Amino acid sequence: MGKFDLPKIDLHLHLDGSILPETAWELVQKQGIAVPAEDLKSFLPLIMVPKDCRDVNECLERFEIPVQILQDQDALKRVTEELIGWLAKEGVAYAEIRFAPQLHTRKGLTQKDAIDAVLAGREAGLQAHREIGIGIILCAMSIGGETVNMEENLETVRLTKEYLGKGVVALDLAGAEGIVPLSNFVPIFDLAREEKVPFTCHAGDSQGPETVADALNFGAKRVGHGHHIYEDAALCERAKREGTTFEICPTSNVCCQSTSGYGAHYAKKMFDLGLRVTINTDNMTLFDLNLDKEYEHCIHDMGFSEEDILQMLLYSAEATFQNQAEKAALMERILAYKREA
Repeated sequence: MGKFDLPKIDLHLHLDGSILPETAWELVQKQGIAVPAEDLKSFLPLIMVPKDCRDVNECLERFEIPVQILQDQDALKRVTEELIGWLAKEGVAYAEIRFAPQLHTRKGLTQKDAIDAVLAGREAGLQAHREIGIGIILCAMSIGGETVNMEENLETVRLTKEYLGKGVVALDLAGAEGIVPLSNFVPIFDLAREEKVPFTCHAGDSQGPETVADALNFGAKRVGHGHHIYEDAALCERAKREGTTFEICPTSNVCCQSTSGYGAHYAKKMFDLGLRVTINTDNMTLFDLNLDKEYEHCIHDMGFSEEDILQMLLYSAEATFQNQAEKAALMERILAYKREA
């Protein structure tokens, strides 16, 4: 159980950035992948973001080895199951794990194969850890020109629809911000709305509030990161009015230089405005992180109180891509903790 003995929720957690380091090293050796490392200690800097990270692009480079080792179903199943065990050990009550099926097709798997493997890992993890709830979010990707992978992205939307209710809970758009205008991805979200697929969208992290405006225009009820919305007062009012939930990942933002430090992060100012701020890890291995560490930063470096943490957990519970009964049960766990605290 983690230090903060409360029902934790992580809405923004990438599978490939959260592989147990020992497993990653084992799979690299087993699969014969050449890396400039001779043991686990020398391997870790290849999958963890350095303290002097230049920018978000250097962060994204740390995904290359994890993606390489996740090109078969056994590896995908294993890391998913192990991540669920890790989360349960940390006292997480519910998490939504996201990954991009199209990134796991380099060696012959289809997107469907990748999804099936992750869902098998989810099922095994839930069988072993019945105290936790897990939803899977499928990511479309921004990786280059708008048409480079449009067909793959549309396939991801269709597969999200197919697997809704079978462990998959929503769609996301991830990838480096700023390479392609977010507005170029209109067809993806048009299809998602047409198919009644719930979705979140990365925006307003390394780029400004205009990308959050794009996400809201798509119809996103949740925004991945989104902290730069604070730079646009009118947009903040719109997000407050629409009840938008922000999946804030403080350590990720600090490490990737999208904010100058925990104290400079906009999260507390957003929260004080009445925006629905939630706290998440983004990538547990990449940033050597868990929710306890994030909550410590929130309280000691960002100005939040423990009462604020509980309120943000209630926001998280309300914003999960679960059904209403499941949301209500999760909220009741948090309220029960609050009554007993």
